[in-house]
Amino acid sequence: MTEQKLVLGLAGMPGSGKSLVVQVATTWNYDVVVMGDIVRTEANRRGFEPTPENIGKVMLELRKLEGSSVIAKRCIPKIEGAKKPKVIVDGIRSLDEVEEFKKHFRKFKLVTIHSSPEGRFRRLYRRQRSDDADCWETFHERDLRELGVGLGSAMAMAEYVVINDEPARIVKDRVREVLRKVDQEWTR
Repeated sequence: MTEQKLVLGLAGMPGSGKSLVVQVATTWNYDVVVMGDIVRTEANRRGFEPTPENIGKVMLELRKLEGSSVIAKRCIPKIEGAKKPKVIVDGIRSLDEVEEFKKHFRKFKLVTIHSSPEGRFRRLYRRQRSDDADCWETFHERDLRELGVGLGSAMAMAEYVVINDEPARIVKDRVREVLRKVDQEWTR
């Protein structure tokens, strides 16, 4: 178990504002590990185009072949190798991943960011990353796939919740308040 690292897991539905939380966390001296990068790298290694369907297929196959905490296990060396003492892990998808991180990092906390489906769809549509949905049906399918691996359960168990339903500056203030609380608890 790694004693010295503070690891903040971040859960949220696609388009909920995880990147906004990460942006604020980097200004609070956090390194960043993105769980989705593990899946995108694996999809690329297999020669798949980075579409929502292919990324989802690879995510599900990895979990089926190597267990539900496989992505977390693959992130642990990246967290341990991070230069900074605080790391935010973007993209928690299940309680199994949370438990895997808790086994390795005594100072682990989970935060979730929540936003309405309509707001999330608009963000993803504007973002236009290759694995983002370009229609409501694909968006909905991705939501169901994410919920199917346990994202809703992980979100429900978070120690901290940020609601992303206001302008970004207000939501960033909410994130700063969560980071302040986490830092205070860590330094006790």
